[in-house]
Amino acid sequence: MSSGSNSIGVNGLFENAEVTTSGRPVIRRNEVECFLLSSVDLDSEDDPPRFTALKSGNLILTTHRLIWIPSQSNSSVPSSVSLAGVTHIYTHKKSIKSMFHSPRIRFQASSVVVTIVFRGKGDFDGFLTKFWECWRGRAWEEEEKVESEVSRSGSGTVAQGLYGNDGTVRMVGLAGILRKEQEQWESTDKSLQDAFQDLNALMSKAKEMVSLAEKMRQKLLSAPSSQNGSTDDEEMGSKEEMQQWMLSVGIISPVTKESAGALYHQELSRQLADFVRIPLEQAGGMISLTDMYYHFNRARGTELISPDDLWQACTLWEKFDVPVMLRKFDSGVMVIQNKSHSDEEVMGRIRMLVTKTETLRNGVTASDAALTLKIAPAMAKEHLLTAETKGLLSRDMSPDGLRFYFNLFPEIDPTNLHFVKDFGTYGEWAKATSLLSV
Repeated sequence: MSSGSNSIGVNGLFENAEVTTSGRPVIRRNEVECFLLSSVDLDSEDDPPRFTALKSGNLILTTHRLIWIPSQSNSSVPSSVSLAGVTHIYTHKKSIKSMFHSPRIRFQASSVVVTIVFRGKGDFDGFLTKFWECWRGRAWEEEEKVESEVSRSGSGTVAQGLYGNDGTVRMVGLAGILRKEQEQWESTDKSLQDAFQDLNALMSKAKEMVSLAEKMRQKLLSAPSSQNGSTDDEEMGSKEEMQQWMLSVGIISPVTKESAGALYHQELSRQLADFVRIPLEQAGGMISLTDMYYHFNRARGTELISPDDLWQACTLWEKFDVPVMLRKFDSGVMVIQNKSHSDEEVMGRIRMLVTKTETLRNGVTASDAALTLKIAPAMAKEHLLTAETKGLLSRDMSPDGLRFYFNLFPEIDPTNLHFVKDFGTYGEWAKATSLLSV
């Protein structure tokens, strides 16, 4: 499901927040998820109230917004408040009265005082600290500054001759291009060195590094292929390595135990449901849990998860309205597949494969089925074993390995075993094996 961006409430304070099919918020460009709490209300202390209260939902704090997503039993609309519109966060004062009611945080935005009421379990103090950090960090201003500089450089007066607008000598021709590239890579190298000095520096540089990685990815994608065939092998190798590294950037704002707290596995499950869509399409609608563990951890970068975390996230899909599911074959192999995946359709394609003239004679292997079904050989083998269980195939074990043949036993008359039919699949098999003249 998704929501638009029409304003609700008063003075444009709230906006409808866009969410994924699994109920996760759609994170915008350069936005990073920082904290999550469950069972949260957004209320107004004004009399009369300045907006309709939002009851019982998850509150997600990012570097740019506060995002409120209702629980599954709640019919309210997902909403968000921009941190850029927050003018004041009131200091939380502990008192005897505060000990007997739910923790609250009050902030002012667009002349309206909003109260965040925490009715569930979670790290209230940790959320408040992150709220202050994100608001004071003003990440949106850095983004606006960069966009302003890009716009100004793009629309400014173009200098003519050998001198730029600032009076410096312009580098022209091939030397100018090489000099520009060298300056960009020196700047990139400096950013990388600064970011990896220690963990704190790395975290503070996170947004800058994500933005830099995205720009590098776009540059690689837009780079024209060589036309003269004389590309240096070392340069091509470096480019391929860079492309592999860029594929690992993956999820910009992965769910972590620190940010999601008690809701870690639930939010991980939702994010995984959104992530598996593309790998499933590439794998033909079904992928092993082992392969997904590799793809998901690669996309998460340094925020690795354990196999048990992945398994628990998959088992929670039964509680959510997501288009994917966890399946276990009789052999014990566990896979992820689309709910729209049809075993009947797969069985039909296998039947077409094994009833061809050549395969009637020689049978098929898992690799043969994988080429036809366009899936991994391990998954193809599971489908062949399932087809055998259903009586469609019979197996042959030999020194050459495991092969499957169309099951002809149902077509054999037990009262006349030596009778050779010239019709049906049995007749086609007889022709293929030259037992019956055409």
